[in-house]
Amino acid sequence: MKERLVDGAYALGWAALKHLPEPVARGLFQQIADYTWRRRGKGVLRLETNLRRVRPELDEAGLRELSRVGMRSYLRYWKESFRLQTWGTDQLAAQCQVKGMEQLEQALADGRGAVAALPHMGNWDLAGAWVAGAAGHPFTTVAERLKPESLFDRFVAYRESLGMEVLPLTGAGVSVIGTLARRLRAGKLICLVGDRDLSEAGLPVDFFGEQTRMPAGPAALALRTGAALFPVTLWYDGPVMRVVIHPEVVPPAEGDQREKTSAMTQAMADIWADGIREHPEDWHMLQKFWLADLEGVK
Repeated sequence: MKERLVDGAYALGWAALKHLPEPVARGLFQQIADYTWRRRGKGVLRLETNLRRVRPELDEAGLRELSRVGMRSYLRYWKESFRLQTWGTDQLAAQCQVKGMEQLEQALADGRGAVAALPHMGNWDLAGAWVAGAAGHPFTTVAERLKPESLFDRFVAYRESLGMEVLPLTGAGVSVIGTLARRLRAGKLICLVGDRDLSEAGLPVDFFGEQTRMPAGPAALALRTGAALFPVTLWYDGPVMRVVIHPEVVPPAEGDQREKTSAMTQAMADIWADGIREHPEDWHMLQKFWLADLEGVK
């Protein structure tokens, strides 16, 4: 019953909310964000625990205010996601301002293929819609399989409608890494959210002075195929979202495959940390993230 209710709520969101006038939709989702923040549920408390690592200088009042703004940013992501399918290329271009796209386009023009790796910042779906629609570069990505299955199917259909090829992380009966590698060898673009390890087999990295794990996939794929690896940061700036495609992370000259992958992943983590430190309210991490907080980790 709970899964059916969740699926029904998302179906209602996609069916109805995209037709609301923008001021009405904005006000509605800000109210939802404020209500959720005031309830002090598990997600809000976890967000504050994570933000405390990012901004340790804040007192409790400052941390509470940061989490309030953070919840508004998170609900803005959902508001936009329910409405993106109605946006044309002109609106995408107006809402999403991108810096550094020329280096990614050069890698594609050279036939190398490119991996764009980003954290859970801003609205990664909006950035993807801009790349596929306004910039004209369809790409392949990976999605975590959700429950119920009907909800996962809705997310896949939604992202495919924005111009993305979506591969399920598990349960597809095909090699996800192998498919991504083939796309890169064909000179294509893949985009991966890479700050949170879902496999429990990620690489250890230092992030804001503490240990966590991040997926090896982006760096490993770049090494395996010779594709260019570009870290991305993104944040809200008033009515627009700003995106920075940072310079390519180049493999170290020395070390074995794992050592090179680890060094490249740490380099991406450092760039993401700088972006999150500057715009912590737009890092939507409402789950346990650092090893010290994960169950079973000593």
